Amino acid sequence: MSDAGKMLVTTPSDREVVVTRVFNAPRSLVFEAWTNPKYVPQWMLGPEGWTMPVCEIDLRAGGAWHFVWRQTSGTEMEMRGVYREITPPDRLVTTESWGADWPETVNTIVLREENGKTTMTLTILYPSKEARENALKAGMKEGMEMTFDRLEKHLLASQSAR
Repeated sequence: MSDAGKMLVTTPSDREVVVTRVFNAPRSLVFEAWTNPKYVPQWMLGPEGWTMPVCEIDLRAGGAWHFVWRQTSGTEMEMRGVYREITPPDRLVTTESWGADWPETVNTIVLREENGKTTMTLTILYPSKEARENALKAGMKEGMEMTFDRLEKHLLASQSAR
């Protein structure tokens, strides 16, 4: 995959979703955007009208992360997890839980850089096929497209500021 801005979503097994996206930025910058609590609230927002008032990141193997989103109406959503593996600037493995109604997933992000562009491959492993299908039906792909478009804009602005 070489086209920046295009997101590809595949389901290579009954329990996995693999998301691939190319960003016009070096992987060190992409890795920093994923792991620095100063930057995550600027792009990981989903639909318009949401903010991230809580972004806690303990970036070490065994360290926890916790994000809370708030809609202008006051509605809140949160997710949390634990870092299992951190290999800067090319790999992150975390757990992710949205709460009691959603099962915990294991998310692996791999970043590969070529000619100043970074290909991100995000593999989300669900505990069952049913859990994966429910996530796909909940608008996961559309939300990720909005979020990754916002990440691309953040990365371009970050490079311009340097």
